Amino acid sequence: MSGFIPPDAPDGFSHHFIRVEGLRFHYVSGGRQDGIPLVLLAGFPESWFAWRHVMPYLADKYRIVAVDLPGQGDTDKPLSGYDTRTVATRLHRFVSALNLGSYFLAAHDVGAWVAFPYAMMFGEEIRALTLMDAGIPGVSLPDKLPSSSDKSWKTWHFSFHAVADLPEALLAGRERIYLEWFFREKTANPGCYGEAEITEYERLLKAPGGLRAGLEFYRALSLSATQNAELARERRLTMPVLGLSADQGAIPDVAATLRAFGDDIHSQQIVDCGHFQPEEQPEAVASALKRFFDQYRN
Repeated sequence: MSGFIPPDAPDGFSHHFIRVEGLRFHYVSGGRQDGIPLVLLAGFPESWFAWRHVMPYLADKYRIVAVDLPGQGDTDKPLSGYDTRTVATRLHRFVSALNLGSYFLAAHDVGAWVAFPYAMMFGEEIRALTLMDAGIPGVSLPDKLPSSSDKSWKTWHFSFHAVADLPEALLAGRERIYLEWFFREKTANPGCYGEAEITEYERLLKAPGGLRAGLEFYRALSLSATQNAELARERRLTMPVLGLSADQGAIPDVAATLRAFGDDIHSQQIVDCGHFQPEEQPEAVASALKRFFDQYRN
């Protein structure tokens, strides 16, 4: 399970690496090279691979860049800097190195955690933004999470991940069991996760630093929330924003959680879908992104 043995990129796409200020990023790109760039960010415990079925649907119109965030996938996993403002700053250095100009940005789960401060700080570059099924620190993620058993199954891992050292000790060698629970319980239909999918995400968690880095996003939640509150006092989301929800997801109405932070907020919901939208309903997600972003191509 060790080493860089990635799954094949979709037809018309390819794997790439670039080192930016000492940090090596992995990304998969393709699509229409003269099209407007579309940057895709995945969540935990995923990587660019979460978008693999969405990307071909968008390839005819956009230059697609699906990047592994610092600490995610096959991108480097630094020892510190997992507050979302730091991750967003590192991500922006990567985007700048690719000379993308103005671009669209779509982000899911932890990717949306990063995309929120990113859009606050670098919004002049973003034509339009889509945030997908995520409780964002200091925005829509409450300080206190529910403890009742009928609700806590959705959020118990936030507190577990934040504990120092214990999660690594308990999960080492049991990564597959852990992954299967998430993909089974947080999907409307877990059939999209077969042997190949679980094996790829297991590979990434078992890679050196993989589990530690994934947990560090949660251990930095309090700092990320404080940073977002500070940003929101000074700035707003100036670009059009789509809150893309799922009828069986974690956040019933993503757009509703964003309206206090921007003036051009749109809403759509994917049906027959749980939390992992890009893998559960890739065609519906691609259609929603196309419909929204196409309005802002000129």
